[in-house]
Formats: sequence, structure tokens, C-alpha cells
Amino acid sequence: MRVIAGIHKGRQLKTVANRLTRPTTDKVKEALFQMIGPFFEGGICLDLFAGSGGLGIEALSRGMQKAIFVDKQGKAIQVIHQNLQDLKLENQAEVFRTDAFRALKAAAKRELVFDYIFLDPPYQKVSYIELMDAIKEHDLLHPNGVIVCEHEANELLPDDYSGYVAFRKEDYGSTTAITLYKRKGQE
Repeated sequence: MRVIAGIHKGRQLKTVANRLTRPTTDKVKEALFQMIGPFFEGGICLDLFAGSGGLGIEALSRGMQKAIFVDKQGKAIQVIHQNLQDLKLENQAEVFRTDAFRALKAAAKRELVFDYIFLDPPYQKVSYIELMDAIKEHDLLHPNGVIVCEHEANELLPDDYSGYVAFRKEDYGSTTAITLYKRKGQE
């Protein structure tokens, strides 16, 4: 796994060596950032279910000002810290070992609002609907922000849900799909 573009283009990232983590492939990551970027002029993103931190690190490499990484696995947190340290990105990042829903609640208490929220939970383990409900309940998405859902290709996410509208869907092979949401009226 590597950084695809930006100031850290080509740099290798360490991955979490267990079956609980499924890294986003370079092909999917490249396609995703072509859809939402490809480059940024500042902003803040949330990499929920961060694994090795690949999505948030890619966003930082492409110009995002700050990224918050959340995972509940200790090994994942260690790998994220190592990747951030290797790329000297520690000053642009916060890393938390906690449950996704607790992280969303904590972000709300801090009055954080995100330009991009990356949702890539273990397939079939966490409800995207419940995650989007929590994001809306805590008002965590910037008015022009995007929620990125990486999910199984055969899992159909709603076109319109809880004030969010899917504005783009792409399948990558028979296993992975990306659905992008914006606030209703911003699509």
C-alpha cells in the first residue's frame, strides 16, 4: 500500500497484519480521490475505521490541513502512528483508539465539522445508516462536505437518507463499491 499522489506520492505505508483490517486498494483509493479531489486547499477530514490510516494520509498528502484517525484496534493505532511518524505528519493528525460512535459524539463535543468523512467499516459489521444518523444528529458534516462510504459491491445503500443524497456511486470489481453523499440541496 502506498500514497498515490501529492507531497508524499509513492511513499509506502505499513499495513495492519491481521484479518480484522481490509486496506483500501491503491486502485480504489486513486479512483476515489479523483472523484472527490483530486487535491485540496486545506480542510479537515475524519478517517473512521482508519485501519492503517491510508485514506486520511492520502488526503493529507493531497493538501488536507488536518486528519483525525479513529480505530478501536490497538494494532491499527500503532500502525497509524508509525505511518504518520514516517511521513512526518504527526502535527497534522490526531489519532484515537475508540468505538466509531463514541468518536462521533466526542467530535460533536469539540464542535468539529468535517469537510470529508471516510466510512470504511468492516463489511457487514456496522450499519452505514446508523453512522449517517449519528453524523447528522451531531451535525459533523460541513455544509459542502462529503461522506465517503466504502462498502461491499452487493450492498445497496440508499439514494436519499437522513438529509443526505447519494450523488455518485461506483463499483470496483465484484467486491468493492464507493458511494458519495452530500447534504440534501448541496448535491
